[in-house]
Amino acid sequence: MGEKVGVLKVTAVQGKQLVIQDFRTSDPYVVLKMGNQVVKTKVINSCLYPVWNEELSMNVTQSPGVLNIEVFDKDWFKSDDKMGTAHLNLQQIAAAARMKQVIKARPGESTKIRTILPDSDNCLVRESYVSCVNGEIVQDV
Repeated sequence: MGEKVGVLKVTAVQGKQLVIQDFRTSDPYVVLKMGNQVVKTKVINSCLYPVWNEELSMNVTQSPGVLNIEVFDKDWFKSDDKMGTAHLNLQQIAAAARMKQVIKARPGESTKIRTILPDSDNCLVRESYVSCVNGEIVQDV
Protein backbone atom coordinates (compact mmCIF):
# COMPACT_ATOMS: atom_id res chain seq x y z
CA MET A 1 0.00 0.00 0.00
CA GLY A 2 2.88 2.41 0.61
CA GLU A 3 3.87 4.57 3.55
CA LYS A 4 1.11 6.53 5.29
CA VAL A 5 1.62 10.27 4.88
CA GLY A 6 -1.72 11.55 6.14
CA VAL A 7 -5.42 11.00 6.61
CA LEU A 8 -8.20 11.78 4.15
CA LYS A 9 -11.37 12.84 5.93
CA VAL A 10 -14.56 12.79 3.87
CA THR A 11 -17.86 14.07 5.18
CA ALA A 12 -20.83 12.41 3.48
CA VAL A 13 -23.38 15.17 3.91
CA GLN A 14 -26.61 14.29 2.12
CA GLY A 15 -28.32 12.84 -0.92
CA LYS A 16 -31.03 14.55 -2.96
CA GLN A 17 -33.73 13.07 -5.16
CA LEU A 18 -32.38 9.53 -5.00
CA VAL A 19 -33.96 6.89 -7.20
CA ILE A 20 -36.67 4.65 -5.80
CA GLN A 21 -35.22 1.14 -5.50
CA ASP A 22 -37.76 -0.53 -3.26
CA PHE A 23 -41.56 -0.29 -3.27
CA ARG A 24 -41.80 3.48 -2.73
CA THR A 25 -38.47 4.43 -1.25
CA SER A 26 -34.82 3.41 -0.80
CA ASP A 27 -32.46 2.59 2.06
CA PRO A 28 -29.30 4.44 0.93
CA TYR A 29 -25.73 4.37 2.18
CA VAL A 30 -22.41 5.62 0.78
CA VAL A 31 -19.27 3.55 0.13
CA LEU A 32 -15.85 5.17 -0.34
CA LYS A 33 -13.01 3.19 -1.93
CA MET A 34 -9.38 4.22 -2.25
CA GLY A 35 -6.85 1.54 -3.14
CA ASN A 36 -7.66 -1.45 -0.94
CA GLN A 37 -9.47 0.65 1.69
CA VAL A 38 -13.27 0.66 1.91
CA VAL A 39 -15.41 2.65 4.36
CA LYS A 40 -19.20 3.02 4.57
CA THR A 41 -21.78 5.33 6.09
CA LYS A 42 -24.74 4.10 8.06
CA VAL A 43 -27.91 3.10 6.19
CA ILE A 44 -30.73 5.65 6.23
CA ASN A 45 -33.95 3.63 6.04
CA SER A 46 -36.90 4.61 3.83
CA CYS A 47 -35.48 7.88 2.51
CA LEU A 48 -34.89 9.54 -0.88
CA TYR A 49 -33.32 12.66 0.72
CA PRO A 50 -30.92 11.09 3.25
CA VAL A 51 -28.79 13.19 5.61
CA TRP A 52 -25.72 11.34 6.86
CA ASN A 53 -23.45 14.15 8.13
CA GLU A 54 -20.96 11.36 8.74
CA GLU A 55 -17.16 11.76 8.64
CA LEU A 56 -15.24 8.84 7.16
CA SER A 57 -11.44 8.58 7.35
CA MET A 58 -8.90 6.79 5.16
CA ASN A 59 -5.10 6.59 5.28
CA VAL A 60 -3.28 8.42 2.50
CA THR A 61 -0.05 7.23 0.90
CA GLN A 62 2.43 9.16 -1.28
CA SER A 63 0.25 8.49 -4.37
CA PRO A 64 -3.38 8.51 -3.22
CA GLY A 65 -4.80 8.03 -6.73
CA VAL A 66 -8.59 8.11 -7.09
CA LEU A 67 -11.40 8.19 -4.55
CA ASN A 68 -14.40 6.18 -5.75
CA ILE A 69 -17.76 7.14 -4.31
CA GLU A 70 -20.75 4.82 -4.62
CA VAL A 71 -24.30 5.01 -3.30
CA PHE A 72 -26.19 1.79 -2.65
CA ASP A 73 -29.69 0.79 -1.59
CA LYS A 74 -29.62 -1.73 1.25
CA ASP A 75 -31.62 -4.87 0.50
CA TRP A 76 -32.26 -7.44 3.18
CA PHE A 77 -32.97 -10.56 1.10
CA LYS A 78 -30.80 -10.00 -2.01
CA SER A 79 -27.64 -8.12 -2.98
CA ASP A 80 -27.67 -4.35 -2.51
CA ASP A 81 -28.61 -2.19 -5.53
CA LYS A 82 -26.05 0.31 -6.86
CA MET A 83 -27.74 3.71 -7.16
CA GLY A 84 -24.86 5.81 -8.44
CA THR A 85 -21.12 6.22 -8.67
CA ALA A 86 -18.59 9.04 -8.92
CA HIS A 87 -14.82 9.40 -8.77
CA LEU A 88 -12.39 12.10 -7.76
CA ASN A 89 -8.70 12.24 -8.62
CA LEU A 90 -6.87 13.10 -5.39
CA GLN A 91 -3.63 14.33 -6.99
CA GLN A 92 -4.60 18.03 -6.77
CA ILE A 93 -5.50 17.90 -3.09
CA ALA A 94 -2.39 15.78 -2.36
CA ALA A 95 -0.19 18.37 -4.10
CA ALA A 96 -1.83 21.11 -2.04
CA ALA A 97 -1.21 19.14 1.15
CA ARG A 98 2.49 18.94 0.28
CA MET A 99 2.51 22.75 -0.14
CA LYS A 100 0.80 23.32 3.22
CA GLN A 101 4.04 24.27 4.96
CA VAL A 102 4.52 27.32 2.69
CA ILE A 103 0.92 28.53 2.89
CA LYS A 104 0.48 31.35 5.35
CA ALA A 105 -3.17 31.24 6.44
CA ARG A 106 -4.34 33.18 9.46
CA PRO A 107 -6.29 31.19 12.07
CA GLY A 108 -10.00 31.21 11.22
CA GLU A 109 -9.38 32.26 7.60
CA SER A 110 -9.51 30.31 4.36
CA THR A 111 -6.85 30.58 1.65
CA LYS A 112 -7.71 29.31 -1.85
CA ILE A 113 -4.83 27.28 -3.27
CA ARG A 114 -6.20 26.09 -6.60
CA THR A 115 -9.34 25.70 -8.66
CA ILE A 116 -10.40 22.28 -9.94
CA LEU A 117 -12.59 22.27 -13.05
CA PRO A 118 -14.93 19.41 -14.03
CA ASP A 119 -13.17 16.98 -16.39
CA SER A 120 -12.52 13.29 -17.03
CA ASP A 121 -10.48 13.02 -13.78
CA ASN A 122 -13.49 13.77 -11.61
CA CYS A 123 -17.26 13.77 -11.51
CA LEU A 124 -17.59 17.40 -10.48
CA VAL A 125 -20.71 19.28 -11.57
CA ARG A 126 -19.08 22.69 -11.15
CA GLU A 127 -15.67 24.07 -10.29
CA SER A 128 -14.31 23.21 -6.87
CA TYR A 129 -11.66 24.88 -4.74
CA VAL A 130 -8.79 23.41 -2.77
CA SER A 131 -8.24 25.66 0.23
CA CYS A 132 -6.28 25.81 3.45
CA VAL A 133 -8.76 26.23 6.31
CA ASN A 134 -7.45 26.38 9.90
CA GLY A 135 -4.29 24.54 8.86
CA GLU A 136 -6.09 21.73 7.00
CA ILE A 137 -6.37 21.23 3.25
CA VAL A 138 -10.03 21.13 2.23
CA GLN A 139 -11.90 20.53 -1.03
CA ASP A 140 -15.67 20.92 -1.16
CA VAL A 141 -17.16 18.66 -3.85
